[in-house]
Amino acid sequence: MKCPFCGGVSDRVVDSRESREGEVIRRRRECLACLRRFTSYERVEESPLVVVKSDGRREEFDRVKVLRGLRRACEKRPVEEARLEALCDEVEALFPTREPRELKTREIGAFLMEKLKEVDQVAFVRFASVYRRFEDAGDFVEEVETLLSDARDASRRSR
Repeated sequence: MKCPFCGGVSDRVVDSRESREGEVIRRRRECLACLRRFTSYERVEESPLVVVKSDGRREEFDRVKVLRGLRRACEKRPVEEARLEALCDEVEALFPTREPRELKTREIGAFLMEKLKEVDQVAFVRFASVYRRFEDAGDFVEEVETLLSDARDASRRSR
């Protein structure tokens, strides 16, 4: 580590502490040339989460974008913000831990639709209408009929 005061490259670590829930290590160092102390910070450099678009393009995963889509689907619905944040956390957990850390938009959309179906069925239909690119009212009717059919089947199984 280069001393910010004299430019010397020899130092010793005087103190190390974790900060920010263990994501960063703060080190107090002492330059062996000028004997002044300075602080350095270390953090793990993570490879980005990558989303593979339907046309093959790759872009970095944007949590804000996912959250915006969920908020729009759940607008004026009794869904708590904390639940939407948790859904985003679940999406991030889908990314493999091996390299490359990639997921297809199709996988993310299908996962979110299944989760929204459990959370709020109106939000599910709204999300599906954008994700599946509904063209007309008939597409909405088909989706609602599928939801109703699934609900009837679940009701029969629970008896």
